[in-house]
Amino acid sequence: MNTLKIEIPVMSELVARGEKPEYLFWVGCAGAFDDRYRKVVRAFVKVMVHSKVNFAVLGKEETCTGDPARRAGNEMLYQMQALQVIETLKQYDVKKIITICPHCYNIFKNEYPDLGGVYEVLNYLQLLNMLIENGRLNVKPEMFKNTAVTYHDPCYLGRANDIYDEPRAILKKLSDNVIEMERNKSFALCCGAGGAQMFKEAEKGDEEIFIKRTEQALKTGAKIIATACPFCMTMLTDGLKYKNREEDIKNLDIVELMAQSLEL
Repeated sequence: MNTLKIEIPVMSELVARGEKPEYLFWVGCAGAFDDRYRKVVRAFVKVMVHSKVNFAVLGKEETCTGDPARRAGNEMLYQMQALQVIETLKQYDVKKIITICPHCYNIFKNEYPDLGGVYEVLNYLQLLNMLIENGRLNVKPEMFKNTAVTYHDPCYLGRANDIYDEPRAILKKLSDNVIEMERNKSFALCCGAGGAQMFKEAEKGDEEIFIKRTEQALKTGAKIIATACPFCMTMLTDGLKYKNREEDIKNLDIVELMAQSLEL
């Protein structure tokens, strides 16, 4: 395993040197503060460096997009946060944004234009699939050959933005045994954390959504549940713990699987 320290380019430092990266990589709140999802960010950065993607991050200048505030109904806070972000991006003349969080992707792509923030927005799975297709990323599938993998569709990638093909195309490059859950693509069940549900107590009902979705994943018999969203990762990991299956079933982000296959 490659343990070399990677220097992550920061937008302000590059601009001060007269350089301008092609992409701004938007790390997101989970990628910055959640210990588990930081591993996903590190894996993605390693893959981008390996593929020679020209990118930079905002570093300490990055703030929340305001998505959780808007989903929770605090429109004023959302607009304050969004306008602050738009002003920062205008300062660096940002045109293209890569996100790993589907919630960040959705709000940049579909909601920021209403406030004047118009960008070319790529979800990281779209970028990874593009790198594979143009030959800049040669995936080695040996590590996960004969390993059963199932994929959980995040709501904000799937139903909200119709991103279904790219994650499956990537997974089929990594494993020859990708199994679909009974409910998948536009019929996939939410992990239970979307719409700011992550930040509130569960409402009354017979069963938690994350438990139901975990049961659907376990029913496939897959050894790896592949996710592509920090909220989904948290909820399905909790589901595996609830079912006492965290030792034999792994919940990994797609880019973590890719980084392992490349031995990065």
